[in-house]
Amino acid sequence: MHKVGIMGCGIVATFRHIPAILETEGIELGAIFDPVPAKLQKIQEKFGFPAEKCFTDVDEFMKSDIDIVSITSPASYHVENCECAAKYGKHVMCEKPLALTEEEARQMINVMEEAGLNLYVGLVCRFAPVAQEIYRVLQEGTIGEIRSMRLIFNWNCHGKYRNDDDTGEYGINRRREGRMFEGGPMVDCGTHQIDLARWWLGSEVVNYSGFGAWVDEYEAPDHTWLHMDHANGAHTMIEISFSYCHTVSEPRSEFIYELIGTDGVIRYDRSEQSLIVHGKEQRLELPQTNDLGFNGMYAELVKALDTGHSDLLATGEDGLIATRISRESTEEAIQKRDLMTSKI
Repeated sequence: MHKVGIMGCGIVATFRHIPAILETEGIELGAIFDPVPAKLQKIQEKFGFPAEKCFTDVDEFMKSDIDIVSITSPASYHVENCECAAKYGKHVMCEKPLALTEEEARQMINVMEEAGLNLYVGLVCRFAPVAQEIYRVLQEGTIGEIRSMRLIFNWNCHGKYRNDDDTGEYGINRRREGRMFEGGPMVDCGTHQIDLARWWLGSEVVNYSGFGAWVDEYEAPDHTWLHMDHANGAHTMIEISFSYCHTVSEPRSEFIYELIGTDGVIRYDRSEQSLIVHGKEQRLELPQTNDLGFNGMYAELVKALDTGHSDLLATGEDGLIATRISRESTEEAIQKRDLMTSKI
């Protein structure tokens, strides 16, 4: 039985990682670390987790009975957490984005390689039943060769205003604001779509360009577009927003995958709960399955820990590529805005 230690008790750990670990055979939650005692207490209360396995001291956490660390802290702490795990001989599963810069991502990869340890990245969308089904259809050649993809995730990132999780006071949503300070929607959520495009196509990105729109006055754009050319001649357009209905009383969102091939189209729409393949010879309406894959990711992690290898888990290099493209395209969008402003 492999034991996982969680580093960081934020929302993604509480609502995604911990439930998936508890539901996955062959793995169990061995310990939890967070420097804030109140956050550890919430985990204890929610899951009935033993207090003696909750740590505010990182060294005591690392010395506990765990084989792998799942880093679910904010991205600005990923390098520090990874280096600590390497020091204590622990494999790492790290939430996206792997790092805030390509240099930090390379630093994480190097420290794990030098320690002879595995670094995996939580690019979890490739494990979602929807993504797996699309991959299967592509491998069968049902819609021919993919020439164009549109991957869209427009949402409000939990809204511009909300009650604070710690104080209960109503005001600026600190979670959304933190993600904007870290680089905005493409750096955060866009890493999933970048990874899906590379994985579905089996083709590397050879050229890319970023564009942005500003609703709020952060440095990074809160509504972004990324255009990527792949080595096989295909093109991917990714659109990600954190300001889509972010101040309205009844927000809605858009989560769409469209893959356009030489012999048909695949379209997934979360709001319509539909996954449809419009093939050359037939139209297939496939069972709608969810687009999150935490359980699948941890099931694959068990196999990787048992065998020392995985063809499915995202590697440190995958995380580095997603970090580079998302960061550089966002910076390009900022530069374009600055240039336009200087000409007015």
